[in-house]
Amino acid sequence: MSSSSFMESERFRLLQDQCGTAIIEFAIVAAPFIALLLAVMETTLTMFTQQVLETAVEKNGRTIRVGQVQADGISQSAFKTQLCKTLPKYVDCADVMIDIRTANSMADVDSSTLALTYDGSNNVTNSWKYLTGGPGDIVIMRLMYQMPAIGGPLGFTLANMKNGRRLLVATSVFKNESY
Repeated sequence: MSSSSFMESERFRLLQDQCGTAIIEFAIVAAPFIALLLAVMETTLTMFTQQVLETAVEKNGRTIRVGQVQADGISQSAFKTQLCKTLPKYVDCADVMIDIRTANSMADVDSSTLALTYDGSNNVTNSWKYLTGGPGDIVIMRLMYQMPAIGGPLGFTLANMKNGRRLLVATSVFKNESY
C-alpha cells in the first residue's frame, strides 16, 4: 500500500466518522437558541405586565370615576398602596409611579408619556400630581412601572430608561360621574 493510497483511505475514514458531531452541532445551535428563548420569555413577561397595569388602571380608575376616592378622602400614598394590592407580587410597589390630572375638555387631554427627570444615580425624581377632580371632571390617570430589564445574551435588552429598566405606562382618560 503506497503512502498516497493510505492517506486517501485515512481521509475517507475520517470523513465517515460521526463521533462527536451531535455535540459540535449542539454547540453551534445552542447559544442562539437559548438567547432566542430568553428573549421570547422576557418579551412575554413584559407584555403580560403591561396588560396587568392596564387592568389595574381600569379597576382603580373606577374608584375615582364614581367618587369613592374623593368621598373617602384617600390620599395619594393611600391610593398607591390600594392600587399596589391589585398588582402581582413580582411588581415592586417602589417602582410604581401614579400621575392623576384633570383637563378642562377632551381636546385638552394630553395622554403622552410624561418626561422623566433623573438624579445622579439615575433614579426618577419627578413629583407626580394627584388631582382626582370632582363630579363631571375629565381625569387622566397614568400608571407607570419601572420594570427591571433582565437583558439576555447577545446584547438583547428591552430597557428604554437611563437606569437600565423598561418603562411601562398604562393610561386611562375618563369623565367622573355625577356622584
